[in-house]
Amino acid sequence: MNFASDNVYGVHPRIMTALADANGGTAPSYGGDDRTRTAEEKLKEVFGCDLRAFLVTTGTAANGLSLSAITPGYGAIICHAEAHIAVDECNSPEHFTGGAKIIGLHGPAGKITPAMVEKTLKGFIRGEHDPKPKGVSLTNATELGTIYSPAEVKAFSDMIRPRGMKLHMDGARFANAVAGLGVTPAELTWKSGVDVLSFGATKNGAMMLEAVVFFDLALAEEFAYRRMRSGQLVSKSRYLGAQMMAYLEDGLWLDNARRANALATRLSTGLRQFNHIRIPNPVQANEVFAVMPRELYDRLLASGAKFYDWMPDSLGDGIAEDEIFARFVLSFATPEAEVDEFLTLIAKG
Repeated sequence: MNFASDNVYGVHPRIMTALADANGGTAPSYGGDDRTRTAEEKLKEVFGCDLRAFLVTTGTAANGLSLSAITPGYGAIICHAEAHIAVDECNSPEHFTGGAKIIGLHGPAGKITPAMVEKTLKGFIRGEHDPKPKGVSLTNATELGTIYSPAEVKAFSDMIRPRGMKLHMDGARFANAVAGLGVTPAELTWKSGVDVLSFGATKNGAMMLEAVVFFDLALAEEFAYRRMRSGQLVSKSRYLGAQMMAYLEDGLWLDNARRANALATRLSTGLRQFNHIRIPNPVQANEVFAVMPRELYDRLLASGAKFYDWMPDSLGDGIAEDEIFARFVLSFATPEAEVDEFLTLIAKG
């Protein structure tokens, strides 16, 4: 019963097969192989537009490098206070951008609003004494498992674009967001004004695979140099291309996300049956957050279940000293029986 993260499970069998197939013979290195080129072309089909895509190995690299294309070192990126770029990447965005400031805003259910960003921008009144606002970064699905709709994303773009700012989306769980909303990848990105997307695959069935996807082609002009300088131009790039081809083939990426999302719904429905557990936020993707008695949390861990005591500040008011705010993450590979076993364990009291 491991609900600690969607990173704890392995690689989807179809992707593992693709890696094995790529292992035979020889291929050009540093992105010159057919698999890498085909994968990048396939992304154009998935998003239904012309774009530039660069394969990298980690979400941290994808985010930091994406933001480096948006802002110089004297700039500022606005995001949610609990966004990965703000609290989980060891100043990687600051490093790759050459010192740009990450400004985190506190918003309910893991989301910020255009009004919050606009209010923050009004505080930039000191000219060159302030960093220059250069972009907004939205996490979709968010760190609390909620989702920005296309209309919500577009509202950010409409507000910041006249100010010359760019819109980045951290899509480590982008597949879960698309599957959860039932929209197209295009509707949630470039049609809503996203300039660059960190397109995640590792959490959803790949071994180590992300892509930096530029819808604003001008931002990609020098990105090849950024990727190389960061150590993210993989010499045996065919292994990244093979993963991406298998991930996208026949909609595997969305099938995986739908299964993970469905398991999250199954878990949250079961948890709601217990009057000593409450779920304060909507369950829209593959994460479930629940408030439960600390005694129950300790008993479940002792019984072998794995999940996290999450940051109570994420919830704000409404949590007692003898309660914890728990996070459960469901994977495409989570056995359905383990969800039922976990709910049975709670019911035993």
